[in-house]
Amino acid sequence: MKLLLISLGCDKNLVDSEVMLGKLAQKGYTFTDDEAEAEIVVVNTCCFINDAKEESIQTILEMAELRKTGQVKALIVTGCLAQRYQEEIQKEIAEVDAIVGTAAMDRIAETVEAVLAGKDGSQMEPLNRPLSGNRKRLLTTGGHYGYLKIAEGCDKHCTYCIIPKVRGKYRSVPMEQLVEEAARLAQEGVRELILVAQETTLYGMDLYGEKKLPELLRRLCEIPQLYWIRLLYCYPEEITEELIQTIKTQPKVCHYLDIPIQHASDAVLKRMGRKTDSREIRAMVEKLRQEIPDICLRTTFIAGFPGETQEDHESLLDFVEEVEFDRVGVFTYSQEEDTPAAEMAGQVAEEVKESRRDEIMALQQEIAYGMAEETVGQELYAMIEGKVAQEDAYVARTYKDAPGVDGYLFIQTQRELMSGDFVKVRITGSYEYDLIGEICDEFTE
Repeated sequence: MKLLLISLGCDKNLVDSEVMLGKLAQKGYTFTDDEAEAEIVVVNTCCFINDAKEESIQTILEMAELRKTGQVKALIVTGCLAQRYQEEIQKEIAEVDAIVGTAAMDRIAETVEAVLAGKDGSQMEPLNRPLSGNRKRLLTTGGHYGYLKIAEGCDKHCTYCIIPKVRGKYRSVPMEQLVEEAARLAQEGVRELILVAQETTLYGMDLYGEKKLPELLRRLCEIPQLYWIRLLYCYPEEITEELIQTIKTQPKVCHYLDIPIQHASDAVLKRMGRKTDSREIRAMVEKLRQEIPDICLRTTFIAGFPGETQEDHESLLDFVEEVEFDRVGVFTYSQEEDTPAAEMAGQVAEEVKESRRDEIMALQQEIAYGMAEETVGQELYAMIEGKVAQEDAYVARTYKDAPGVDGYLFIQTQRELMSGDFVKVRITGSYEYDLIGEICDEFTE
């Protein structure tokens, strides 16, 4: 029977989907990406913000229509929305055959078998169960890059965030298992390894009593086939001197750091339950740039948090203009039930949120365009992502670009290249967020 797995939401959810695909492949299932062929459908959902929740619900409803026709014999819902709204999904969408919670997704094969045998098969495990790594995965990223999920859950309890309630407490994967999993991914062709978690910087605190991310990075750098190692989701208050020096001195670790800041007004940061103020954030950014002058810094902001005044918004604009982050994402505040922020006074009107988001992004666009223009003339190594259809051109990424969230580099060449090849490129032009370049050297391997 052909199985379609639809993965929604973040890269951490994608790792869960790849683990489920690996479990199902071991049981002999074949896969399709065409819903017209699917006989079994698994929807791995997200519910972090309202837009993600709506996308998840809409996808389930679309698959439920296929279940009604009899083409689909089993419809299973997994992930964050399933964890949070198990009873509501079972009550409102009768076509859903089983629910699998966030801590039970490694039992997806048993669930599918149970449903096909006419049983419920739903699986809900305690959220805070210990983690295991080194699980066989079926990569969906093309194989030349892959994500390594180093921890699950979160202990920060930011007032806007539902993650602790759907993912549990912060739990690290044992280091030996991560190193083994990374080595296997590298043997399968992964050349860029991207470390993800709700927060990567706290890795190891629960298992070893101290932050072990620098040691993990050093261990991963010993894997010969890896060329780049990239860090996402590093909270500013947890970035240590040891981590900075590890990024600085380990040649495989990209000079790229994703630091979710969320705001720059101290009043808003306090209501968000964040652990840093604007002075500390500025100091951390300054230190990173002093120690690693070519570091690329990415961050995210929330526009229209409850109680955010026009003055708060303008202070954020001033901060964006002053600090000049290389990469910025901006989300409008999403009022999530069962979070403290949802009950706060001063909820901001949707049109105001959107206006403020657009204003921040317009400012950042000017900054990003200027930075792209300043790159012209530089020589950088880039990873080939793929070929542009019917053209002598390739899409690539530099160390400054994480897949799926940042820009691309377009290279004109008649050489035959493969995804995952590294080439040295001279930047010859820029177009909005993207760069244009030409190969100036043979590729490195």
